[in-house]
Amino acid sequence: MVTVGGLTVLVKLFAGAKELVVAYQFGTSDALDAFLIAFLLPGFAIALVSGSLNAALIPTYIQVREHEGHEAAQRLASSIMVSSAGLLIGVSVILALIAPYILPVVASGFSPEKLALTASLYYVLLPCLVFSGLATTWSAILNAQDRFALAAAGPIVTSVITVLMLLVLAKYWGIYALAVGTVAGSLLEAGLIGWWLRRQGSSVFPRWHGVTPAVGQVWGQYTPMLAGAFLMGSTSLVGQSMATMLGPGSVSTLAYGSKITTLVLSVGSVAVSTAVLPHFSRMVARGEWDSVRHTLITYGRLIVIITLPLMFILIYFSEPLVRVLFQRGAFTEADTQLVAWVQGLYLLQVPVYVLGMLIVRLISALKANRILMWGAGINLVFNIVCNYLLMNSLGVAGIALSTSLMYLVSTSFLLAMGLRLIKRTSNNACLYAKTPCS
Repeated sequence: MVTVGGLTVLVKLFAGAKELVVAYQFGTSDALDAFLIAFLLPGFAIALVSGSLNAALIPTYIQVREHEGHEAAQRLASSIMVSSAGLLIGVSVILALIAPYILPVVASGFSPEKLALTASLYYVLLPCLVFSGLATTWSAILNAQDRFALAAAGPIVTSVITVLMLLVLAKYWGIYALAVGTVAGSLLEAGLIGWWLRRQGSSVFPRWHGVTPAVGQVWGQYTPMLAGAFLMGSTSLVGQSMATMLGPGSVSTLAYGSKITTLVLSVGSVAVSTAVLPHFSRMVARGEWDSVRHTLITYGRLIVIITLPLMFILIYFSEPLVRVLFQRGAFTEADTQLVAWVQGLYLLQVPVYVLGMLIVRLISALKANRILMWGAGINLVFNIVCNYLLMNSLGVAGIALSTSLMYLVSTSFLLAMGLRLIKRTSNNACLYAKTPCS
């Protein structure tokens, strides 16, 4: 957790530098609105295909390694890479084909000129899906081997390349410099992580070893995880899409307002979830149920103790933070006031989100991803209704408040289901082993 958390801080510092350059160059302009919506679907697909597959892969990978050895685990990873690569390429082709039909829906509030710019940027950004997807899958294999450092630091490459492209080419290419920098950075990041994985003795070239029970188990867990990720990711898709109805600059305002929250969540939730999934998976594979409960309670308390005061401090200093970080160039005082208000409402989600990620990883380790699918469905319905109700009275800030309320509902549901699942699974294990249950 310290390794991932520390490197994530470094990653976010570089990402923050990139955002400062973006804010200076584009402010809350129509061009940035177009870029954000253009990247919405590729980014959604990356999380959907690769992120979901990784959460399904790691527990089974560790189980196979514990019981069948390293070579069997490597064969599993290689077979899953074949599936992942095929999915990424297939989804990229589908997204390219449906663009003329889906973009007018997602960007329903855009003018024809702004929509045309969005479509052009969309096609430039599509290769990110394959590059980032491969990087995510290779990172998962490294994490399953307890090698966290390079996978956690990899995104620095994308930020550095993007900043260089903006500084050199923004005055000539405009918003396209941001798009090209993003694609080039994701390509180099994937290359670096793949090189390091190969250095650790793992093959980065996909090879199919047949449909084994382990492959079937991964895909059995992946299906509900995919459905859950689709529903959960749709909340961001819906939020930004609904922001296009609120006038020029609303999508950019929503994006800037989430930056500090994303930083905090990245340091907290990414560190916790990345480090704890292999740990939970090992304990579950060995039937160490007392350790599972102890880990959940200990880290749950620690998360609340750290994140609750941090949330109040950041909300109190919301406007000064926005002014120091963004108010220069095309970013005005009026932008600062609105973004600070949105940011404060986004920050309300911090404690429940980080706690929720701890519970999500426990449920994934228990191979009960169907629960995540049900929870994601509840989140989507709740988020759509709350967005509609709150944006009518609070504007773009209503979308931020709706998101925080959604995570409160989500974490409450997952906590109840997670505790119930631990009790049921441990009791079943004890009955099977014919030993007393604690």
